[in-house]
Amino acid sequence: MPKMKTKAAAKKRFSFTASGKVKSSQAGKRHGMIKRTTKFIRDARGTTVLCDADAKIVKKYMPYNR
Repeated sequence: MPKMKTKAAAKKRFSFTASGKVKSSQAGKRHGMIKRTTKFIRDARGTTVLCDADAKIVKKYMPYNR
């Protein structure tokens, strides 16, 4: 049986914690920063852990990184 391929888009956007949870960057910071509040920009720094429903979808795209 051939190996499954990892989706390149998922590989660039997500990583895993040591316990197997999915980490991603905060949403809403790509463009349009002029209209965002300072509080929003400050709170959206760094990374976040995805909820279980979203993590289940991402894990399908990255079969060997659990």
